[in-house]
Amino acid sequence: MAWFELTGTDPYQASNYTLRQTQPFCTGTDQVCAIQALNDGSNNPVISPTLEQEIELALANNTPSTNVKLKDV
Repeated sequence: MAWFELTGTDPYQASNYTLRQTQPFCTGTDQVCAIQALNDGSNNPVISPTLEQEIELALANNTPSTNVKLKDV
């Protein structure tokens, strides 16, 4: 699994992420900062239904999870 930093606006769209070598540190508010996912071979994350649900829960609860990092305040 690899870390992908959200560099676009839609956390559910794979093309809005950039592959990172390490877990990124992000400042800001309660938004998705990065996700940990499989690389699709084109340096985009594979956003499975399970990961999509994990993103939804992290945002709804304002709590990061194993594969979803929220922006640090």
